[in-house]
Amino acid sequence: MPVSTPFPLFPTYDELKDVRLDDFPELNTYLEKSDKWKRNAWQWGQEFLSYIGRNKSQHTYTRFRSELEKFLLWSFLVSDKPIDELRKSDILAYADFFWQPPLNWICFVNHEKYRFSNGVFEINPEWAPFRLVQAKGDQSKPDKKLYRPSQQTLHAMFTALNAFYKHMMDEEICYGNPVQVAKKDCKYFIKDAQVKDVKRLSEDQWQYLLDVAEKMANDDSKYERNLFLIASLKTLFLRISEFSERADWVPTMGHFWKDNDDNWWLKVYGKGRKLRDVTVPPSFIPYLKRYRASRGLNSLPVLGETHPIIAKIRGRNGMTARQLSRLVQEVFDQAFEAMRLSHGEEAAARFQQVSTHWLRHTGASLEIERGRALKDVSEDLGHTSMATTDTIYVQTENKKRAESGKSRDV
Repeated sequence: MPVSTPFPLFPTYDELKDVRLDDFPELNTYLEKSDKWKRNAWQWGQEFLSYIGRNKSQHTYTRFRSELEKFLLWSFLVSDKPIDELRKSDILAYADFFWQPPLNWICFVNHEKYRFSNGVFEINPEWAPFRLVQAKGDQSKPDKKLYRPSQQTLHAMFTALNAFYKHMMDEEICYGNPVQVAKKDCKYFIKDAQVKDVKRLSEDQWQYLLDVAEKMANDDSKYERNLFLIASLKTLFLRISEFSERADWVPTMGHFWKDNDDNWWLKVYGKGRKLRDVTVPPSFIPYLKRYRASRGLNSLPVLGETHPIIAKIRGRNGMTARQLSRLVQEVFDQAFEAMRLSHGEEAAARFQQVSTHWLRHTGASLEIERGRALKDVSEDLGHTSMATTDTIYVQTENKKRAESGKSRDV
């Protein structure tokens, strides 16, 4: 039996706040012609996502919207059961579907959900709720049949649906949470591997990347931003979003500050809407001075300074996370090409796989390896628990084990 073609259910948060279904005629027609429970479910989803958009980060809204959309589409088009009547067995059936969705529910790139045309939002026929992500550097033709969610994706699905059902219990729509019970029996979860694979660069690879960025900036001043950005992400253990301009926070040069003992710090607005102060080592200050000089600013930041930390070349505003990621990718691409020409494609492959978040991992890992206190690194990273830092970054014993294993004969 063919599976119905999926369609987007929820727009961006700004559009959702004051949503009028008349502006989304295809969605409105579907809900009006469907059983009442489907319209109720969509409204419960809208109320939940409005709460998330209002009280959580944009990243959390986007992630929860994606997971809730998949789930409601499954309930509408596949299971055809009211979501407030679902039981543990139904959630496990959804997990089976989630693990291997129909091919027409899978796309290769992120497409816009709607296109604005003739005064209304029309469904983009290229959109699909699941996305097959090709590994960076993999040149083979993507095949939808190979789609399988990662363990991280599986956890994200259960986290979002668990939050949704908790919200429905708070609103007295449901009197139980089948997601919480089902997660324990989901057969697709695999216990953590004994050896954690921390996605990072080696010290030599990082130095090569930094040298490439410095050469780019020396040759053309427009790349001063790229150099400053990668130095910041690695040295200050930042997430790319923590340097981006958001609706509720703009990182400014005034967030760099110096205490009474002449120690420099950076105030960061991080995950979970939490502020933290990150230590800024003396080795980073020349990069800060260099970037400020390229923008015509005085040598060091002053209290209350409102210039965005990373600014557009044209215009005075800060940059989005996506725009910042493109700046980092430019350096990765240059490093790959330079190493490919000098050392061969195999040696350069790491720079095809690397992402912006690797720089945060690289900085933290190298700090721990040089012997810095785990508690201090954990606080700079913004981890709630030191155990998180320990689990992700401390690999000393595994390195010894790997080294001892190299002497084995075939």
